[in-house]
Amino acid sequence: MKAAISTSVFEFHGQPPLRQAVPLSLQHILAMIMGTVTVPIIVAGTVGASPAETLLLIQISLLASGISTLIQLYGVGRFGARLPTIFGVGFAYVPTLTAVGAQYGLSGILGAQLVGGLAMLLVGLGIRPLRHLFPPIVAGTVVLVIGLSLYDIAIRYMAGGVNNPDFGQPLQWAVSLATLGVVLVISQFARGFMKLSAIVCGILVGYVLSLALGMVDFTPVAEAAWFSSPKLMPFELSFPAAAVVSMVVICIVNSVQTIGDLSATTIGGMNRELGEKELSGGLLGNGLCTLVGALFGALPTSSYSQNVGIVAMTRVVSRIVLGLAAVFMLLAGLIPKFGALMTTIPYPVLGGATITVFGMITMTGIQLLTRDELSGRNMTIASLALAMSLGIYAAPEAIEVLPPMFQLAIGGSPVVVAAITSLVLNLVLPKRGLADEQREREQLAEHMERKNAQRSAKPAAGSAR
Repeated sequence: MKAAISTSVFEFHGQPPLRQAVPLSLQHILAMIMGTVTVPIIVAGTVGASPAETLLLIQISLLASGISTLIQLYGVGRFGARLPTIFGVGFAYVPTLTAVGAQYGLSGILGAQLVGGLAMLLVGLGIRPLRHLFPPIVAGTVVLVIGLSLYDIAIRYMAGGVNNPDFGQPLQWAVSLATLGVVLVISQFARGFMKLSAIVCGILVGYVLSLALGMVDFTPVAEAAWFSSPKLMPFELSFPAAAVVSMVVICIVNSVQTIGDLSATTIGGMNRELGEKELSGGLLGNGLCTLVGALFGALPTSSYSQNVGIVAMTRVVSRIVLGLAAVFMLLAGLIPKFGALMTTIPYPVLGGATITVFGMITMTGIQLLTRDELSGRNMTIASLALAMSLGIYAAPEAIEVLPPMFQLAIGGSPVVVAAITSLVLNLVLPKRGLADEQREREQLAEHMERKNAQRSAKPAAGSAR
């Protein structure tokens, strides 16, 4: 007798009815949509892309998010984790993408990304013997620095966006703070589905306010087509050595974040540890999408920490639910007018909403850190990685005498510095946990007591003579 198919949303292979799956899927769409469109907008602004190029970057990013998520959910051969996880164009790359783009343009980004995707594939193939190199203290530190390094972008957006003649004006701040205020109120006081859609509600309110203040231009929407398919090699590729080195490093670093996110998904949403095959498949799938995406103009993909948080919070792991979100992204990517509508969102609205997303990424890093015991050794690793990475990022002039390749790889992205520092320290520092440190303190206390006893015994012996 054939076993009945489960309809539970709390089982990965569960097939719930659409009336249950669609609302649950919507919250994942709301969590991922702004991240997916904001990254190409940031990169387009850095490289001075035209409105048509910006629209194309958004369109292909939506498609890349949908395809990469479906690969991770359903798998293609060895590619894909086959876990309830969302992948898409990620904020983790933004510091490196903007640094590379400012010097070498979009062609330099995509050419370096092609090589970076290959590096990801190699990491995925060899991850089993290397997994011990990326414990929670390393992965958590990297994710924490990713969140912290994005705050300046959000603040610039809140002030109106770089090159805006009204940058920093009270009107720009009023819109961004109104958006942020709505996000905070709904996230803290609302219940149920409304609480989960706090970011989108904030964007809607900020957008309506911007409309009333005359800050929205619909020209790109009117000029955009209704349907467009992706094209191979829409942009030229170039391979500057400094850009390639920087992108390879950040792609390897992103593999550490992927390990953390996939682990958080299985532990938080499925009450078990991450399997070796799932980990390898997740990294291979991400590498494939990053490599192939470069040929179509898509920016590099990564796991979405905000969606990991939703899975861990709701325990809804049905791949049907997350698959519907991926299908929505595919459809949106095929309709340029949708992407054009996203470009009309003013920068203050994006900044007011995304600063909370960056905060969520930071907290994910802290959660990963606390999964490992905060011994003196681990606190040294995390604190020194934070100090070195954010210190160099805040004072780039300190490394101006280094070769340009090193300046770009080290100064352009604090994430690279954090990853290298935490990885090296984890390898060279003695493996001592809290129990070991406690024993050392007890032994030291006993030693000091013996010394003190010997000192006090000497005068007593002298007076007896």
